[in-house]
This record gives sequence, structure tokens and C-alpha cells, in this order.
Amino acid sequence: MQSKPTTIKEIARILNISPSSVSRGLHDHPSIGAVTREKIKQLAKSLNYEPNKAAILFQKGKTYTIGVILPELSEHFFSIAISAIEDEAMKKNYTVIFAQSHDRYELEVKLVEKMKNQRVDGLLVSISKHTCNFDHFEKVNSFNIPVVFFDRIPPLKNVHYVASGLESATVKAVNYLLKKGHRSIGMINGPGTLYASEERKDGYKQAITFNRLKFDPSLVINCDLTEQGTIDAAEKFLKHKRKPTAIVAFNDYVALFLIKHFKKMNVIDDFDIVSYANLPIISYLDHAPVASVEQYPYLQGQKAVNILLDLIHSPNTENQAYYNTIVDADLIVNETNY
Repeated sequence: MQSKPTTIKEIARILNISPSSVSRGLHDHPSIGAVTREKIKQLAKSLNYEPNKAAILFQKGKTYTIGVILPELSEHFFSIAISAIEDEAMKKNYTVIFAQSHDRYELEVKLVEKMKNQRVDGLLVSISKHTCNFDHFEKVNSFNIPVVFFDRIPPLKNVHYVASGLESATVKAVNYLLKKGHRSIGMINGPGTLYASEERKDGYKQAITFNRLKFDPSLVINCDLTEQGTIDAAEKFLKHKRKPTAIVAFNDYVALFLIKHFKKMNVIDDFDIVSYANLPIISYLDHAPVASVEQYPYLQGQKAVNILLDLIHSPNTENQAYYNTIVDADLIVNETNY
């Protein structure tokens, strides 16, 4: 059996002609006679010759490949976004390379470098929770590789991004709890390095002050989004002088950690919990969040990849306006709680 793919040079050697003549013959160039063209094509077919697509694309200056770097591919939100990215990329004949940072800044930096070395045409990124330096993305831009951020976006002005309207969604969430009669509402927020944490806090503060209540910063606790970090935040609320009766959790995973701990402490019935992401599983829980913010990951992924493809095919990006797209989020009330 033939162990290596047939090359143009091999066809040229057998026919005793130049490799350039073989290439032109395979592409029906008029400079190659009809008889020679036919010999070239027949021999190529008999040897199972296939064009080296990588070399062809390299000559064109494009690889028709985009890179995607996410914190965790296993998270439901990102798995839905991945489906959208793949669907849209497939329509434009693009291949997608996925990588996960596992929420580690150092790994994210390495992955960006690897994507650059793979000569991807563009990058889609949801940053790690520890990322506060963005030099690695500036470096990629200097190689004319456009970057579009989505969901977790950096707190920078001159970037392309697609994100959920978290501030307005948080206003809806807190207003919902206030209408239920809660007057002491806590928030388990994410790390301060995440722009999304600031958006949640701003929405929380806006809803509290609009309803003529005093904003208490001690009721907003940042955590690292781990189970232990959530437990530590929960314990602070249980010991707080203004012990809250409702809690807004950073996402459904934090809410699940919170519910697990409160059940263990036998205080689960003392709290209403609102979260973000609207995972399908929450509707099956005995003590589910009373509501969750739907952030539409498929739509975010769809918009992000289409913006990236537009940037890749833009003839001149020097004066390109920055795409700043916000996807409206909705508060979904969990009817099983009533």
C-alpha cells in the first residue's frame, strides 16, 4: 500500500515534465496541451492524488480556520454557544479549533500564542476569570488576526464583543425579589476582575436605590465561583447583621453550590435564590432558584462568529468601527416554585 500521499513532484518525475507544468495541467491552464493535460489527470487519478489544501490556502493568505478559546467546554452555556459557532462557520466553509483555558490566565496566554502559530484567520474568546492583562490579545491583533470577545468580555473600549445585557437583567432580578416582599437581598458576585461582576453589581445597586432602599455594599460578596468560595460567601450571609432573605447568585452553578450548602445547614426554606444562565436542570430541582436570567448563548455565539467572519473578510480594517453588540437577557421565573 502507498504510505505517503502522492505529490505533484512525483507525477512530474513519472511524466518527465516540470512540477509547474503538472500544476497548470491539473488546473486546465491553456499553456498545457490537451493531450498532456489528459495524461496528467489520468496519472493523478490512478495515484489517488489529492491537492495539498493547506499549501493552497497558505498561498492565498487564509487558512479558513478560526480559533475559539473558552473557560470550560463542559459548561452548558458554552456548549450551546459552540453549536452556534460551528453551525455558522460550516455555512462559510470554515473549520473551528476549540480550546479551553480552565479559567487559568497563564494557559489562556499560551493558547492564544498557539492559535497564532496555527495561523487561524480569527479568534473568538471568552476570557478566564483571572485575566486582567490583555497584552496577549494586542499581540495577536498586531498579526492582523481579528479577535471578538463574547460573554466574558474585557473592560476595554477598543475591542469587538458580544455580551448579554447583565446590568438591566440584574435590575429585573432584584425588582422581582423586591416585589415578592424581600427587603434584605444579598448578592454572591464573581471575581472583581470580571467585567460581568461589575455589571451585576451596578444593576443590583440601581434597583435597590431606585426603590428607595439603602445600598449596603456588605451585602455584595465577591467569590471565585468555586464551591468552597460559594460556601464562604453563604456563611457570611448567615452571620450578617442584616441576614438576607433572598440572594442573587452569579450563575446557576453558584446557585447549585448555595442550595446544596443551605440544605445541609437546614436553612434552605429561609431564602429565595435568583441566578443566571437558566440551565435546564434547575427546573427539576426540589429547591430550585425562583428565577434565572436567560442569556441566550446560541444567539451570542451566532452573532460573535458572524462578526468575526465579517472582520476577516473586510478589505480594510484600519479604520474599522468596533462591534459592540448587546443581547437582551430575560428573567425566567421558575413556575415549579408556585
